[in-house]
Amino acid sequence: MEVTNNIDSDSLSAFYSSDARPTYWLTRFVILRLLGLVYAVAFLVAINQIVPLIGSHGLLPVDVYLKQVSQALGSTGAGFVRLPSLFWFWHSDIALLTVAWVGFIISCVVIAGFANGPMLAVLWFLYMSFVHAGQEWYGYGWEIQLNETGFLAIFLCPLFDPRPFPKHAPPLPIIVLFRWLSFRIMLGSGLIKFRGDKIWRNGTALYYHFETQPIPGPLSRWFHFLPHIFLKIGVWFNWLAELVAPWFIFWPRIARHIAGVIIVLFQISIILSGNLSFLNWLTIVPALACFDDSFWSRLLPRVLVRKAEAAAGNAQPSKTSVITSWCVAGVISLLSIQPAMNLLSPGQVMNTSFDPLDLVNTYGAFGGVGQERLNVIFEGTMDNNPTNETNWKPYIYKGLPVELNKMPPQIAPYQLRLDWQMWFAAMSSPNEYPWTLNLVWKLLHNDPGAISLFAGNPFAGKPPKYVRAVLYRYRFVNSNNKQGLWWSRERIDIWLPAMSTTDPRLIEFLKKSGWIP
Repeated sequence: MEVTNNIDSDSLSAFYSSDARPTYWLTRFVILRLLGLVYAVAFLVAINQIVPLIGSHGLLPVDVYLKQVSQALGSTGAGFVRLPSLFWFWHSDIALLTVAWVGFIISCVVIAGFANGPMLAVLWFLYMSFVHAGQEWYGYGWEIQLNETGFLAIFLCPLFDPRPFPKHAPPLPIIVLFRWLSFRIMLGSGLIKFRGDKIWRNGTALYYHFETQPIPGPLSRWFHFLPHIFLKIGVWFNWLAELVAPWFIFWPRIARHIAGVIIVLFQISIILSGNLSFLNWLTIVPALACFDDSFWSRLLPRVLVRKAEAAAGNAQPSKTSVITSWCVAGVISLLSIQPAMNLLSPGQVMNTSFDPLDLVNTYGAFGGVGQERLNVIFEGTMDNNPTNETNWKPYIYKGLPVELNKMPPQIAPYQLRLDWQMWFAAMSSPNEYPWTLNLVWKLLHNDPGAISLFAGNPFAGKPPKYVRAVLYRYRFVNSNNKQGLWWSRERIDIWLPAMSTTDPRLIEFLKKSGWIP
């Protein structure tokens, strides 16, 4: 029976038949295009947010951070060896934006279908520069995951030939390394859940996750109110994708394809149910290595399949590529020992790098699931005597819920870095997030950079006299309510007290931290 979008020619049918030796021309094409998209989004986030976050007048200025690191390690050279980054040598606001724009432009070229080793090496180093200088804004697991994925991609394509289908075949050792990455990502995520929280083990984690996740999306409320039996089935599907499917990634074709489909469908379900940055899009990238050209030839347009066949027919062996790929495999194998031991350890840690270049890391997400949604909201007032009865106006986040009648927006794969950090901060004390005092100071001065991290400025004409932060508990409201509400909330406590520009304690702290002169 002929399959839609497959090639009619006998030669191509034989080439991509289930009995043929696996080839990966189309696999490489798809992996690089999706990776280019993830890179483009990541650099776009930097273009829009990096200056107010770590710029010279940012919430955590990069120059202050690099000085602290170099002092702790003894020299700038030691700092560079420990945290390789271009910004050790050039970290002005112009430098930050230039690196972000260069990365974005090259990413778009990769999306268009053109990629070679040097282009991907530049993308890898530029993004690693942000990760190593970005402090807690870039402390998420998917940042080092993008570093590791981007490093492998350097060796997936030829050194110089940037064409979508060059003359050299994708090196099989690199394809296997992508599978090894997918194996560690999925199994690490499954084990950290199984070990970390009993509500995963008893199947009730999804009773809470869709409401309490970092940034809910438009469909999160629908998922939250599904019957509990369906939510338990979702947990079982999680176990299937994270604890079972990874073991079949290295099996023969049919088992490998099934495992890949399960992993990709699982990631798509997460994409639909929330806003987890570009994490799930990035996690799909190495999982695509489960599929060979026999799979893609049934899905992709005929023109691409014909080009892949033509490239395979004219392929020339590359001794350099083969030797390089095996050398990379050897290095990754050695660096994998400690992350592999971490998977076996009862004290498993997640999202940790064991080498300065983030070449092989540990991964995991949502080892614990909160059972209530807490949210810190910054509020300002023009009144001279701030009390609870004062007219306080909230600063609206771009993603986190504030207004009760507002539908959660679709943000991912884009990331709102302030919103993410405030999700973590709401579950902690202000002492663990001292930069929030710098944010208060900037809101008191209507700082354009800080204001740009919010959806708007309630004090556009004149800055407020006082700013405070209040901790609330939010809950989803069922869609059948007559008021058209998405959320209900109750106030818990003052998270940061009301402060003004003349507050001596605030000024002293900011000066001691090096954030104001």
